[in-house]
Amino acid sequence: KTNLKLNNIQLILTHKNYQTHSKHEVKSTELGNKNELVDDKMLQTPLAVLYSIIFILGLTGNLVALWAFFFVHSKKNSLQVFLMNLAFADLLLVVCLPFRIQYHLQQNKWKLGHTMCKLVGYLFYMNMYVSITLLGLISIDRYLKIYGSAGTRRKMRSPKWSIFTPLVLCFASKVPAGDCGFLFVFRCFHFRTIPQEDMLKAYINIFVLVVFWLVFVSLVLSYGKIALKLLRRSQQRPDLPTAPHYSRVARKSFFVLFLFVVCFVPYHAFRGFYIKTQITKETQDMQNLADKFNEISLVFSALNSCLDPVMFFLLSASVRKEVRRFMSSVLRTRDVTGTSVANSSTELDSRSDKRQPTQSSAYMWSEMRKSWFSIHP
Repeated sequence: KTNLKLNNIQLILTHKNYQTHSKHEVKSTELGNKNELVDDKMLQTPLAVLYSIIFILGLTGNLVALWAFFFVHSKKNSLQVFLMNLAFADLLLVVCLPFRIQYHLQQNKWKLGHTMCKLVGYLFYMNMYVSITLLGLISIDRYLKIYGSAGTRRKMRSPKWSIFTPLVLCFASKVPAGDCGFLFVFRCFHFRTIPQEDMLKAYINIFVLVVFWLVFVSLVLSYGKIALKLLRRSQQRPDLPTAPHYSRVARKSFFVLFLFVVCFVPYHAFRGFYIKTQITKETQDMQNLADKFNEISLVFSALNSCLDPVMFFLLSASVRKEVRRFMSSVLRTRDVTGTSVANSSTELDSRSDKRQPTQSSAYMWSEMRKSWFSIHP
């Protein structure tokens, strides 16, 4: 009997301890969920606003660029082919942005189903890696045109060598579509862990990260050599009429590198920590931190669709011609409107001036008559 009583007491104490422990777990989970919701609400509106601005600017700039590539520029070369493909990739990203804007405006609740979540996430990440691939090809194109032989430069002027661009884009589009995990019933574009049986995805992500940094280093070296050679040419013979042209080309080359650093380096600089958080057992706070940094860095990668049209303007004469024609037509319209308004106001002033003398002469005549009759009654 004594043993039975002791066993019952132990069971009761164990049950109470379990209840207390489970209550603490529930409270901590609720606090974690509340903190996560607070963090989500802090980012929802800024992300929606930023993606809306990127959508407007990216759509306008890339449509103007495609118009110039297809209807203004008659002669195609390898650089034009790369820029056209880059504009198409940017438009794919821009088409996806309204879905992300709606998602953030609806308090991060996805209502379009699992398939649309995967599709939007796939297109979003595909644009990033297609853009990285095309920027790498553009750097090779520029480097060979400057450092290559005369025969190489003639080949680079032809778009034939860029015919493998679809193959490269196909390979880049096969890169894992990031982390667009569909959690529960309504979450999308959210952090999710990688289970042990799916570690191949983590290895592929690490491989892509290493390839990105190799491409980045090659871009820095190639554009650095291009800029140095062009600056030396402009400084060695400053009296030549082409000297300012060399310095301008060097500055344009640095803009491509600037675009790469601003748009893609933040995401990949943080990517190693994100992958580590996915494959190891981390706290909820660390997972939330990884998720928030990932969301912020993705905004920088989407900014690529706004900065690419600036690069098109710098590298493509047809885009410059179309933009200048559009701006001149806008300014001409304003000048015509302002001139017509000024002419109408001048005509009104002249009419009023013509009326004033008649009124003043009539007034003077009446005054003279009054004075005459007052003198001669």
